[in-house]
Amino acid sequence: MKVGLSACSSGHLPEWEDQIAELVGVFKENGVEAVPAQHIIRTVDDFSGTDMERAADLMGFYEDDEISDIYDISGGDLANGVLKYLDYDVIAKSGKTFWGYSDLTTVINAIYTMTGNESVLYQVKNMIWSYADMQRQRFWDYHSGENEDLFDIEYSFLQGKAMKGVVVGGNIRCFTKLAGTKYFPDMKGKILFLESLGGGSGQIATLFTQLDNMGVFDQVAGVLLGTFTDYEKADFTMSVYDLLKMHISKDLPVAGTREIGHGHNSKAIVIGKEEKYGI
Repeated sequence: MKVGLSACSSGHLPEWEDQIAELVGVFKENGVEAVPAQHIIRTVDDFSGTDMERAADLMGFYEDDEISDIYDISGGDLANGVLKYLDYDVIAKSGKTFWGYSDLTTVINAIYTMTGNESVLYQVKNMIWSYADMQRQRFWDYHSGENEDLFDIEYSFLQGKAMKGVVVGGNIRCFTKLAGTKYFPDMKGKILFLESLGGGSGQIATLFTQLDNMGVFDQVAGVLLGTFTDYEKADFTMSVYDLLKMHISKDLPVAGTREIGHGHNSKAIVIGKEEKYGI
């Protein structure tokens, strides 16, 4: 079995090259050949290649019959640059699952919008970071069909008791980069998942305002909040939920989970799949 390792967003620093080799080794130990894309390491500023070159890397994996699934190992700011260069007809028919997190929120939601295909919000490099043993156990148990602990999250409702719908969203900053484009999902009846690495009180508040001004909160069936890493480390008076409440009705179901976000212990969530919470 072969899988592709893409990097659609900002390029890796040269000193991270050992991480790629370690990750390739983890796959090899489990009988899987991981093939790194050509453009991963930075060459000019944040870029590992042009938008067109990074998109071509990704499409090469989709067009290669030997590649089963694609794991994007990047993050940062540049992923939306590849969107107009992707062949969504090829992606739709491929039967392959795209995995990525953070800035790859743009690619994941574009794939759902343009093809209806599911993708996974998850950083596969978790298998070499600080919770490596736990993450490897979860990932390979799922890969072998033993269990789905990787996707089995604990959550609690902050308001309401239940919600049902197709999950969209991801990193809140990156999701809003799709606003006004053809890649932004139809939000009617969806469950909107949101998380963040960076962002203080004003930054998170203004992103909620943007979604409000777009009418998103009037259309969705519910909101699932993941972790907001930097916000939660800061000493703010209001919680993320407090900021959200400024923009939603009291009738909109809202749940929270501590198990999905940018933490190295994060679990995964499928974007484009119908889920039921509290039902």
